[in-house]
Amino acid sequence: MPTTRKRARTYDPGRIREALKNQFGHVREAVGALTPEQLALATRLTGWTVRDLAAHLTMAVETVSRNLDREEPPAPRLTLLEWPFATAARAGDIADGTRELASANPDLDALYARTEERFLHALSAPGSRVLAARTGAMTLADYLVTRTVELVVHTDDLNAAVPGLDIPYDRQALAACTRLLADALAAKAPGGSTEVRIPPYAVVQCVEGPKHTRGTPPNVVETDPLTWIRLATGRLAWQDALEAAEVSASGERADLGGLLPLMS
Repeated sequence: MPTTRKRARTYDPGRIREALKNQFGHVREAVGALTPEQLALATRLTGWTVRDLAAHLTMAVETVSRNLDREEPPAPRLTLLEWPFATAARAGDIADGTRELASANPDLDALYARTEERFLHALSAPGSRVLAARTGAMTLADYLVTRTVELVVHTDDLNAAVPGLDIPYDRQALAACTRLLADALAAKAPGGSTEVRIPPYAVVQCVEGPKHTRGTPPNVVETDPLTWIRLATGRLAWQDALEAAEVSASGERADLGGLLPLMS
């Protein structure tokens, strides 16, 4: 597992909680308006329909409530920057659980209402509370930041799957998701030779080599937040993004293709 940064980025707990409430609300409103035909559409997640994906979004939020119901571990074992690299091992279980949840809950409105009620109650718990998350015990404050990744990434999946769907992104949720994944890249490839810019939310230094100190960096990568998130989560291949001019990369150490995706 990649080494975390010496000084991890901090996130405002109040803003993170408000962002999660807003983003889940956006998704709930959109899912409630989907037709049976739209719910049956395929998504870019192999084997998942829109209904499956909609159900999974409740699962991503319900884990907060469910983990609070479990006995509190003595101490956190997973840091925020380690989390993106700890998710792959559970991909199979998550896929199976998602299909079971979608099958068992034909009434998505009821599922979302029940999940939202529990989630809003869970958000009143102290951030220092340690959760027995299956990826590894984490503080609630850190775990809530990971939920911005789940909600933003899968909101983008829904928008991509349903023609004309345009679920909005809460600005704070999008910012936190972008920053966490950018910092994960810096943790995976520590160094100072390449500057990765994702305006307006993040700039990180990464990749071993001569460290940039002043002026224009010799190796620069720049893209927008959603493109970066798609690259980091395997929704978009590096070469495809370059060819589509969705990312710019200059310098001999600006090829991030071998470092991506960070999670899938």
